[in-house]
Amino acid sequence: MSGRPIKRSLTLKGHRTSVSLEDAFWTEFRNIAVRKNMHINALASEVDVERDVDVGLASAIRVFVLRELKRHE
Repeated sequence: MSGRPIKRSLTLKGHRTSVSLEDAFWTEFRNIAVRKNMHINALASEVDVERDVDVGLASAIRVFVLRELKRHE
């Protein structure tokens, strides 16, 4: 597993955007989407809406993943 961020495209509110996350975060983000029975774009849209304006989407996703993992410990 590489520690380097991997850039992937997501669609948020009908617009394409790129997000760079480490592979471990992409894996867990996908797993969370599956557990919630959601598409990854829908989950990313939820994170996007809930994040503070001064927080980047990639950072918001990382914090979201961390919180979800801690919640399920």
